[in-house]
Amino acid sequence: MPLVRNPILPGFNPDPSIVRVGDDYYIATSTFEWFPGTYPYAQIHHSKDLANWDLIVRPLNRKSQLDMRGDPDSCGVWAPCLTHDGEKFYLVYTDVKRKDGSFKDAHNYIVTAPSIEGPWSDPFYVNSSGFDPSLFHDGDGKKWFANMLWDHRRRPRAFAGIALQEWDEKTGQLVGPRKNIYKGTDLQLIEAPHLYKRNGWYYLLVAEGGTGYEHACTFARSRNIWGPYETHPDSYVLTSKDHPNAALQRAGHGDIVDTPDGQTYLVHLTSRPTTQKRRSVLGRETAIQEAYWGPDDWLYVKNGPVPSLHVDLPAARDDTAYWAEQRYTFDSSSGGLLLHKDFQWLRTPEPERIFAIKDGRLQLIGRESVGSWFEQSLVARRQTHFSYDAETTVSFSPRDERQFAGLTVYYSRFNFFYLAVTADADGRREVQVMSSEASYPEGNLTMPLPEPVGIPEEGKVRLALEVRGARLQFYYAMEGEELKAVGPVLDASIVSDECGGHALHGSFTGAFVGMACSDLNGTAERAEFDYFIYRPAKDKTDRYEV
Repeated sequence: MPLVRNPILPGFNPDPSIVRVGDDYYIATSTFEWFPGTYPYAQIHHSKDLANWDLIVRPLNRKSQLDMRGDPDSCGVWAPCLTHDGEKFYLVYTDVKRKDGSFKDAHNYIVTAPSIEGPWSDPFYVNSSGFDPSLFHDGDGKKWFANMLWDHRRRPRAFAGIALQEWDEKTGQLVGPRKNIYKGTDLQLIEAPHLYKRNGWYYLLVAEGGTGYEHACTFARSRNIWGPYETHPDSYVLTSKDHPNAALQRAGHGDIVDTPDGQTYLVHLTSRPTTQKRRSVLGRETAIQEAYWGPDDWLYVKNGPVPSLHVDLPAARDDTAYWAEQRYTFDSSSGGLLLHKDFQWLRTPEPERIFAIKDGRLQLIGRESVGSWFEQSLVARRQTHFSYDAETTVSFSPRDERQFAGLTVYYSRFNFFYLAVTADADGRREVQVMSSEASYPEGNLTMPLPEPVGIPEEGKVRLALEVRGARLQFYYAMEGEELKAVGPVLDASIVSDECGGHALHGSFTGAFVGMACSDLNGTAERAEFDYFIYRPAKDKTDRYEV
């Protein structure tokens, strides 16, 4: 079989849940506070061969299904679980409203659809007792809802175990007793349960160790769905925790799938940290490992438990599109709000308040400050390469320093870089560089330029950036002129999980690059963008891509 390099879903694509229906494979991944682009929400990718994947749908597309305004950074949609019962698809997801401190406000829902494209139902509210839930369809027709239990009294070890309860689809409610069926190992922080049935055994795959460098996939089994569950003789079927030099780090949060010919694979989240400070700029990604069932009826990862950078898959991967320049234009012929599927925005289910597409341009409507948890105009795509170039052209006429628009590299409200067209207090246009470099909890700006750069009062401004590993350089030019560097070389590794503004195991997304506009006067001044370019680059310092 062809040898394929991990990850199979590069860039911010964590918490994979996989299902096969016939010859089609589907993976759902977490999206947190990021709302959809053209497609509806919680990302689902499709493949015929486990090697080549396409984003095909985001199922949550209505305010009745999801409203994340006010959700803090790295909250929102956590760990969707995608299953199929032979007749229709089920997607279980958590909308997290608070994650820091002793309490977790985490609300769990189920939506269903007759096909992967939909239509997806309004949500069934299930419970709020924990997060990262799953739904298991047993052979007798019963459906079982499993999620971790959060015990706020035991902070910081508030992960109390895995709760199981029957879910009645007719009433849309949990029924019967609830039982804590498995409390995990000494690694603790147990979450993300998935149940399977094989050869008379119920198998339970969970994540432990948090989502940092101690992460792991733990396996257990029982003859009865209620337990007791016996832990795998090796405890952890997948982990990098004892191998700091492995190419794939933070390996855990997995799910299992069988091919039509009986091969078994485990998909899992991972990261590829860069620099000596081990920073995960691309966030947590999805990788895959070949697995097998031993004569003892336990699952093992081939060459595991340490994940492999390369894995045998049924087909080779075509990386042509991955390395191709992406030039995005804005077509208003279909109604004014359709973006390319690569683009997303933050939190709001009312995109008409933050952008429009008109006359072949993207109009961003200036709202709250960059980093707002409620309503900011920011349209961006994932960073999926360690080195890349980005470029756009903006038309913007700010009246003062409270209006600014431009090009941004963004992780969270505490952590971004911004090349902005703005104005001084007297209304004279200028280019300014802003950053908020891991200043949690203050979120204060720094201004890397000694003085803003004055520009003509009229005319389009071309904005660009170059990222080469940990180095970020901004550029600007007036229309028709050559680009010139502006500001110092910045530390691009800061837009990473490890610098996301939260404690260990607290930042969950990844770097984005895109366009933004703010009007802190409240007058909704608009900025118009002609195009957006994302150009992958190969750099000799890239450990994984050269």
